[in-house]
Amino acid sequence: MTSFQGARAFRHRNYRLFFAGQAISLVGTWMQQVAQGWLVLQLTHDPLWLGIVSVAQFGPVIIFGLFGGVIADQLPKRKTLIATQTTAMLLAFALFALTATHVVQVWHVMVLGALLGISNAVDMPARQSFAVEMVGRDDVANAVGLNSALFNASRVLGPAAAGLLIGAFDISIAFLINGISFVAVIIGYLAMRDSELRPVAPIARPRSFGAVVENLAEGARYVRSTPMVLLAVTIVGLVATFGMNFQVLIPPLADSVLNVGASGYGFLMAASGIGSTIAALWVAFSRRPSPSVIATGAIALGLGSVVLALSSAFGLSLLAMAIAGAGGIAMAVTANTTIQLSVPDQLRGRVMSVYTTVFAGSVPAGGLLMGAIAGAWGVPLALMVGALLSLACGVGGWLWLRRLQPATRRLRAGSLAAADIGAIDPEGRSAGVIGRARPR
Repeated sequence: MTSFQGARAFRHRNYRLFFAGQAISLVGTWMQQVAQGWLVLQLTHDPLWLGIVSVAQFGPVIIFGLFGGVIADQLPKRKTLIATQTTAMLLAFALFALTATHVVQVWHVMVLGALLGISNAVDMPARQSFAVEMVGRDDVANAVGLNSALFNASRVLGPAAAGLLIGAFDISIAFLINGISFVAVIIGYLAMRDSELRPVAPIARPRSFGAVVENLAEGARYVRSTPMVLLAVTIVGLVATFGMNFQVLIPPLADSVLNVGASGYGFLMAASGIGSTIAALWVAFSRRPSPSVIATGAIALGLGSVVLALSSAFGLSLLAMAIAGAGGIAMAVTANTTIQLSVPDQLRGRVMSVYTTVFAGSVPAGGLLMGAIAGAWGVPLALMVGALLSLACGVGGWLWLRRLQPATRRLRAGSLAAADIGAIDPEGRSAGVIGRARPR
């Protein structure tokens, strides 16, 4: 019975197509992430540049992310995702061409990263909010957990494969494989049946700049006035800023501290993926994850990062990466699920855009900060600073949750009041585990 509950989203054909396409594409995505970090480090020999490239890639998500949420609430999500995935595929092929011909420079990586960031500003909220249209409200929590498990399972194979390929062949092959992998997910979207989707009625299209601003503000007001959603967004944003900067800090850690090269870098990222996958599967197979996991995950990430900062042994560093990865993803997936269970249908794209904008915005901010610290005082100190701040956020999250404890107990019982996280639908009927609520 438990295994069936953990896989109930697979009852839906459209979700099976989505999952299969993502299973191939995400491996390529993680290969590119690892290869790009190593490429920038080899071009510049300065971890600060990893942070600068991170700003170029994720900065557009901060600027345009909330507008992406408005788009996600208005346009057909399946067609929108086909367009964004096609764009990402073409950008991957462009990076392959530049590296294969040995003309690539850091500014090329930054420009392509910025274009990918603009595409992701639309793709992220659309993809996050598309889950409920594929599986319905009853299975959306399971779908979110399975999505995250898949995303993090690809963090095992993708980085390890990239590290080995970079060591054995040319770095460009990772970008080529990523470009090809997008074909699978695009085919999956094309093969879906619109008749089996559960589309949400689109909101009225804003006709003026003021109307666009009001649409953005409506999603932000919901986050601010819904305590559990505000907690989830705040804790994830802070911890991601300070403690989840592995793309910036692990390449120089592998290169100059542990001296394990590109292959070792790939295996360190794969170890993080193993821990992340275990945590994501645990959330997926949990009938209803407790919001307390948001704080617990932040603490686990901080403790793993403390060990990583102090370690000079490759084996211990692998274990620390697994612990940190498990904590970070347990926190993020539970936060995502908590928000999905809380948000009303017509606001889902905009509320998820707030979450993804905060999460993605933490990447350039934290990457630039930690890259600067690593460049000036060394990678171990940068890791330790991030670890201690993550621990502080986790403890703060626990104290915050104690104030919300009655609402937390009702969330676990599946009978939330609308005043807490919005589990009563507009007609006033009890919505059980997942409900619709009026934004306050």
